[in-house]
Amino acid sequence: MFFVWLKRYVPRGIYGRAALILLLPVVLLQLVVVVIFAQRHFEGVTTQMTDTVLRELAQVLDVVAEIPDRADVPAAVRQRLGRLDIAVTPVGAADMPGTNSYLWYDYSGRVLARRLAARLPEYRAVDLSDGGLVDLYLETGKGPLKLRFDRRRISAANPHQLFVYTVFFGVVLSLIASIYLRNQLRPIKRLARASEAFGRGRHEPYSPSGAVEIRAAGNAFLDMRARIERQMEQRTLMLSGVSHDLRTPLTRMRLSLSMLEDEEAAALLQDVEDMQRMLDEFLNFAKGAAEGEPERVDPHALMAEVVEDARRAGRDVTLLPPEGEGTGTVKLRRIAIRRAVDNLVSNAVRYGARAEVSVMLSDKTLRIRVEDDGPGIPEAQRVEAVKPFSRLDPARNQDKGSGVGLGLAIATDIARAHGGVLRLGESTRLGGLRADIVIAR
Repeated sequence: MFFVWLKRYVPRGIYGRAALILLLPVVLLQLVVVVIFAQRHFEGVTTQMTDTVLRELAQVLDVVAEIPDRADVPAAVRQRLGRLDIAVTPVGAADMPGTNSYLWYDYSGRVLARRLAARLPEYRAVDLSDGGLVDLYLETGKGPLKLRFDRRRISAANPHQLFVYTVFFGVVLSLIASIYLRNQLRPIKRLARASEAFGRGRHEPYSPSGAVEIRAAGNAFLDMRARIERQMEQRTLMLSGVSHDLRTPLTRMRLSLSMLEDEEAAALLQDVEDMQRMLDEFLNFAKGAAEGEPERVDPHALMAEVVEDARRAGRDVTLLPPEGEGTGTVKLRRIAIRRAVDNLVSNAVRYGARAEVSVMLSDKTLRIRVEDDGPGIPEAQRVEAVKPFSRLDPARNQDKGSGVGLGLAIATDIARAHGGVLRLGESTRLGGLRADIVIAR
């Protein structure tokens, strides 16, 4: 439970976490050094120096006790204990401070006050507001007295230098370490960008660099990317080759059937046309999202072209007004996105009477939505619907024909190649199927 609570306050980025791992021990070490020095060394030295001053103060009090007249005390102390350099001044009761006075960061002053209060019965207060002098107020048999002497006699000279040096060199070393840390983390960020780009269908140049472990991960990524690209290329070549080889006999069959006048020839010719259409869909599926290079595209203008082409083909398709507050272009494969949206529109008008296309663009997301007024797809079958060669005949209208089950699969493949996803749902506007292609910008 403690670690779950702590995760909310830990940096999410690798640079922030590495900096925390680097700086936290340094800060803790500095705190430990400061505490040990203050408690063991600095406080001990101040106590020893205060004890020395207490012995000198005892001599001063002995002289004060011997002088019969209060007014003669300052001169007598100067005459007999002049080498101690302690000035004694009689003061009135009203001039006696009620509490000690020192600066908020004066740690040795607090040690001094505690030591004087414990070892000197005549002690009443001490004033350390002047950094170079000590004003000590005592209640003696001759009345209130103020004793003044040099602050260096009870405090180590420049005690703050250790703290200043500790903080200064800690900051300098942390800056130097952060520079080296940034250089070590840069290859990891490059590997992450290359992996993300490959997941979105882009081939970004990348060469391994950095530490041995990072180079090993980079070489593994390059090998994986090469294997995936070879498999995609082999799949495309295989399906393209099969589709191309079958075109020739289909063309001969179409020519032979066109010479016949029997009624059976028309049905056979329709079968040949269906086979030709299936081969075209196989070829489109084989191409997938690999056709074309990523480029900056205005999604609103692109969808307007797709809808206009669908209208010229006799389809009842409407382009809704733009949504979202995002502006600018998105890096897409133009031909692949056109094919994906065209497949969704074709499915929409095949199984419904009309379709609507809308584009929502925000600062982080692009969403292309296609809705129809058809029977839709039940929620339990939507995962199966996006699989290749899957035809959900009970869920769709069979009166208007059925494809080979690659329309949604092609759209899903293209969306994934752009680092996005295809989501199926129920249209609240038309009551049929709602298909969303969501891509991160």
